[in-house]
Amino acid sequence: MSTDPDPSSSTTASRTAEAVIGAGGGPSAHAKRRGPGRNLPAAIAVGAGLGGVLLCALFLVPQAFAVLVSVVMVLAVLELTRALAQGGLRVPPVPLMVGVIGMAVSTVVFDAEGLLAATAVAVCVLILWRVSESMGLTALRDVAGGVFCLAWVAFLGCFTLLLFGLDQGPMLVLLAVLGSVGNDIGGYVAGVLFGSHPMAPGISPKKSWEGFAGSLLMGVGAVTTVGMLALDLPWWTGVVLGVVLVIVSTCGDLSESLLKRDLGIKDMGHLLPGHGGVLDRVDSILLAAPTTYIMLEVLLP
Repeated sequence: MSTDPDPSSSTTASRTAEAVIGAGGGPSAHAKRRGPGRNLPAAIAVGAGLGGVLLCALFLVPQAFAVLVSVVMVLAVLELTRALAQGGLRVPPVPLMVGVIGMAVSTVVFDAEGLLAATAVAVCVLILWRVSESMGLTALRDVAGGVFCLAWVAFLGCFTLLLFGLDQGPMLVLLAVLGSVGNDIGGYVAGVLFGSHPMAPGISPKKSWEGFAGSLLMGVGAVTTVGMLALDLPWWTGVVLGVVLVIVSTCGDLSESLLKRDLGIKDMGHLLPGHGGVLDRVDSILLAAPTTYIMLEVLLP
């Protein structure tokens, strides 16, 4: 009779031991500090380039700002329609792109009233376009997806144009962007160096409470500094606005992470090395812009 152990039982025991170690008996059970997780040189270079383009459009060639916003929104909407297609939604891109451009032009020419009217028209065109192809529950789902694209990207994105049209508009836009960028950079650095307590592991495992603290420090600091020095805002206004911008920017990041997790994709696109797609870069700004517009009306009517 052979005394060799049964290979299958050995394998089973080995797997059981690995599972026990992974569950709580060894080093893998402890939270490990995460590394950069992306092409950091490419991310820095692309981020610096995008910042330069934005500053030029804001202060050197202000006539180009509306064009820049329109291009960014069109690219983001195209990425979103492709992502929704992974979930089985067939959202027609043509009426969406026309709607985005119409909403941007109407906002520049007619201000907030123009944005509301153009949004309503864009939704009607989307509905007519889609139901002309087919009817039923599938068409209803596709229309809902299209309205979501218009509301999230185009409607919220046009608040950057509303900010730009106010007194000291370029600085107000920069204020909103700094709140979002400070949230990203501060959260990334603090998360890499100190992150050990996940904020929402089921949505975005890499986000940590330590990273959120870093976001608050950098985001509030950037908004308060620019608000006081460039806009002559009271310090407390900068602090309140900075805290709110960091919170909504974090919510914007988590919302997109949840959507990507539901759709089974990692990034919305691959146009920006180190960042993913255009929508991955502007997701928090889409909430920061209307928040800045509304908060300034509340704090400084």
